[in-house]
Amino acid sequence: MIEKSITIEGMTCQHCVARVEKSLKELDGVVEAKVDLASKTAKLKLWEDVNDELIRTAVDDAGYQVIEIFVE
Repeated sequence: MIEKSITIEGMTCQHCVARVEKSLKELDGVVEAKVDLASKTAKLKLWEDVNDELIRTAVDDAGYQVIEIFVE
């Protein structure tokens, strides 16, 4: 299992968190997505190495911007 962390810009409330989590969980290969409003980050657990561009697109489609993606 692979774990990635994402720094996200633009989230201001729990509704934002829910939108981002939903978008990330819909990606094939994502087992778990936990978004934290206070730190503006998301932690992903993946069965496979999901392409970073797909992650960026999912967050963009939810209305927010990925600043950084890194493997833990």
